Amino acid sequence: MPRPRSFDDAQAMEAAMNCFWHRGYRAASVRELGNCMGLTGPSLYNAFGDKQQLYQRALNHYLDTGVRRRMAQWEAQLAPQAAMVAFIEDLVRRANHDPEGRGCMLVNTALELSAHDDAMRQLLQAEFASIEGFFERSAGAAQRNGTLATTLPAPDLARLLLAGVLGLRVLARSRAEPGQLEATARPLLALLCPPTTPVRRTRRPAQPHRKPT
Repeated sequence: MPRPRSFDDAQAMEAAMNCFWHRGYRAASVRELGNCMGLTGPSLYNAFGDKQQLYQRALNHYLDTGVRRRMAQWEAQLAPQAAMVAFIEDLVRRANHDPEGRGCMLVNTALELSAHDDAMRQLLQAEFASIEGFFERSAGAAQRNGTLATTLPAPDLARLLLAGVLGLRVLARSRAEPGQLEATARPLLALLCPPTTPVRRTRRPAQPHRKPT
């Protein structure tokens, strides 16, 4: 009969996530991870598998408690156009309140591991597709209800917004100057503006023709 675990899985995963997020995959040693999680090496391997498996679980935990949950909330609670704006504004706000400069764990993973790890690359591609899908659904709905001015097809706009979001995350990771993220996000937000109401021009009433005296 297996012995009951003497640690809390959720707390251990939160600790692993924070260690990887701060240090990166390669720089975080198994010893360091064990210290953060309160586990010895053998206990860590028995509970979570090898370092790669632990990292994948930590990244999924990061996504489940972060962007996946927020996207679901925005899509359920906000109008489609407002949901897209909320995504970008939330990204900028979080990046500006990141004193340790950890950036986005998803983008950090793409920069560090996507060229060398097939399993991780598949996870990243699936997550990027999920974010793109959020934008495409929201853009399509906003165009149908008349709250989005751009005439770009929803799939094209979604790909453009995904690229912009990833670029903002990389810029944030490089410790952007104050105001730089807002300035970079401004053109993306401009794409999401609702249509402006055209100003009606009224003609002046015709002046009665006066006969010369």
